[in-house]
Amino acid sequence: FLSDIFIRCAVCHGRRFREHVAAVKVTSPAGRAMSVADLLEATVEDAVKFLGEFPDSKQARRAEEKLALLDEVGLGYLRLGQAINTLSGGESQRLKLVSHLATAPAAAAKTRVPSKIAARLGTAAMEKLAPAVKPTLFLFDEPTTGLHFEDVRILLAVFQRLVTQGHTVVVIEHNLEVLKCVDWLVDLGPEAGDEGGHLVAAGTPRHVADVEESRTGQFLREVL
Repeated sequence: FLSDIFIRCAVCHGRRFREHVAAVKVTSPAGRAMSVADLLEATVEDAVKFLGEFPDSKQARRAEEKLALLDEVGLGYLRLGQAINTLSGGESQRLKLVSHLATAPAAAAKTRVPSKIAARLGTAAMEKLAPAVKPTLFLFDEPTTGLHFEDVRILLAVFQRLVTQGHTVVVIEHNLEVLKCVDWLVDLGPEAGDEGGHLVAAGTPRHVADVEESRTGQFLREVL
């Protein structure tokens, strides 16, 4: 019944590190200096920029690639040290999505073949060597809640990326910008609660828009 209570540490003042640890800073070739505490307080977008200033560091490039995925799904404003329980439902869904996207490059890297050998093997043989991506069913519940139109566009691009990789994406949504882009739309109704739950229309967005009994179709006609 009570909300969580957070007490700021009197020693580190919430920076999570002792003074002698937080005093150690790494200076980039561009002249910017950050400690591990500074990095946790930085946003994802700022951290990606800072790590990008170390082009010769494999560790920095690897971290930059992982964090860039957060920025790609519209979470660039989050702080690296931000508590998980402060995230909204939509942010948590996108964070889980990033954890899946981050594993794809790692799986592909395990079967890198030199270009000379690849040329000899041919395309068919290389396809057999490629790591098999296990098709996954992703189910999202109102992922666009509270999102700006630009963030919705970014999220749709990520969904398309998953579909292109062979996965299936099922979205429970009312946002028309999402509904008009789906491959298959299922409209349940006709009302909410006990008066709903019936199949009103199913098919492409264009088909649902032509169904007179569909409330969703009426609004789709305005955006298609």
